[in-house]
Amino acid sequence: MRSDPPPATAIIGAGIAGLACARALDAAGLPVTLFDKARGAGGRMSSRRLPEAVLDLGAQFFSVRDPAFRRAAEAWRKAGCIAPWPTSLWSAQEGRWARHEDDLERLCGAPRMSAVTRHLAEGLTLLPGARIERLEGSAGAWQLVDEHGAHHGPFARVVISAPSPQAHPLVAPHDATLAEACERVIQRPCWAAWALFDAPLPALPGVDADWQAVRLADPRLRFVTRNQLKPGRQAQGESLSLLANLEWSEARLEDSPETVVEALLEAFQQALPEGVRLPAPSALGAHRWRYAQPDVFATGEAVNRDYRLSASGLALCGDGWRGPRVEDAWLSGHHLGEALVADAT
Repeated sequence: MRSDPPPATAIIGAGIAGLACARALDAAGLPVTLFDKARGAGGRMSSRRLPEAVLDLGAQFFSVRDPAFRRAAEAWRKAGCIAPWPTSLWSAQEGRWARHEDDLERLCGAPRMSAVTRHLAEGLTLLPGARIERLEGSAGAWQLVDEHGAHHGPFARVVISAPSPQAHPLVAPHDATLAEACERVIQRPCWAAWALFDAPLPALPGVDADWQAVRLADPRLRFVTRNQLKPGRQAQGESLSLLANLEWSEARLEDSPETVVEALLEAFQQALPEGVRLPAPSALGAHRWRYAQPDVFATGEAVNRDYRLSASGLALCGDGWRGPRVEDAWLSGHHLGEALVADAT
């Protein structure tokens, strides 16, 4: 007797949550296809590659708390795509710098943050440059329609790992409960700027010469990292990533990248000790993350607290359903993947 083929799953969004879900399905031998509007996997763990430098403009590092995520991180470490970073972390307020010390291990993709998502995507079916605009069909027979009108499917289940404002128009015509859940999750924007320098940064009194990252108490700027001091990037020149505060980003969402990077670089200059001046930058830029970080988390039943799964085969996962950390996004996708495997078997 022939058995029915295993249910095929489509995942919209190849960030850390979508990839974690896909890996759980693939490990169980279930067919899965990833769709992403970008040129490849990564999401907010993607990196920008310039001729002079590689820059992380989304997540700068991640920490590990959950046992399941720890096992995944150990596998990534053995694969050589992550390493400890930053090991020289500082805090700055009104020109006074102090070493930030705690017992939390922080890890970074090597040689760039996107090394993690590239590793997770290996061996999976991924369609890059595919912006899915709507879903058609019903339970067990979903079709994905992209911006060019091409149809993909049928799929028994569709997982949407994109931020809730982007997931909402996809699920709203088909599932009022999922649409309402999306409306309860607020995603905050964030500007991320970068600056390249031909000369190294000046020494700071009482601070490690090779300081790697600093947290700031400034209404404009919250975090600065030195990209050339990340694992595997020692050959590139001085380059900074500057992450803006969420409130400031929201108020200046429509500002030009030139205005944004000028303001953030000025904020960093003001955070330096008195008398220390930045060298002239050789190149500047900024990237706007319209949906960077969840601010209000949706709540639900204990067995379904970090994802949403409907009887129609539509599902939602991502950091908005659990928390803002990389670990949260991975756990959301991983737990959903486990639930889909259990449902299929």
